[in-house]
Amino acid sequence: MIIGHFRYGEKTFYANVKGCTACTTRGLCEDTYNLSQLTVLPPTKPSKIVCLGLNYQDHAEEVNMETPEKPLIFLKPPSAMIAHNDKIIYPGTVKQLDYEAELAVIIGKRCKNIKVKKADDVIFGYTCFNDITARDFQRVDGQWTRAKGYDTFAPIGPYIVTDIDPHNLSIKTRVNGKVKQDSNTRNMIFSIPEVIEFISNIMTLEKGDVIATGTPVGVGELFDKDQIEVEIEHVGILKNTVIKE
Repeated sequence: MIIGHFRYGEKTFYANVKGCTACTTRGLCEDTYNLSQLTVLPPTKPSKIVCLGLNYQDHAEEVNMETPEKPLIFLKPPSAMIAHNDKIIYPGTVKQLDYEAELAVIIGKRCKNIKVKKADDVIFGYTCFNDITARDFQRVDGQWTRAKGYDTFAPIGPYIVTDIDPHNLSIKTRVNGKVKQDSNTRNMIFSIPEVIEFISNIMTLEKGDVIATGTPVGVGELFDKDQIEVEIEHVGILKNTVIKE
């Protein structure tokens, strides 16, 4: 199943995506829209976005850092989220803006202390995520809140896809049509069930929360007017354009 969050005029709604149409049910009535009529919104409304650092071996080597013994997590604020086709704002104070393509997990129900074997029970689905980062601020701050937390630094979508195996999916980034990242989710250091167990032992996960599972090798810089696409097999293509502030 593919589920999207849309705006049509003043109305917002969730709908099942089938080909070029979005279908939503109201009582006994089914409304069908052509996707070209609709504005795509972020597909979830999380209380928090939990992100993983260094969850691909090739990326850890790329940035010259040791492989973590346990998942390395940090938070991005929900206010950073933007949707498919929205603009990524390049702040005037930032000197280096980087992309990081990631598979995101959407939590389906409130949960705490979930074991690996039960992790699938709390997953609603999956979507594409781009962990936009002010790399120069990340280097100097010693912690990542400022570098990761700007408005527009969390593109997500376009839709949520359910009922797929997330552990063997091609993940790619294209900037202006050129492939910059090309890997597979099987290269994750910590699997999604392991990550859910680790995080839910620390904090309660709420329905709609996002877990961004880390980025593979090939992280790089973005510039004004760049068009970036994050494509994950069986999940979709998330497209955004960079605009310098």
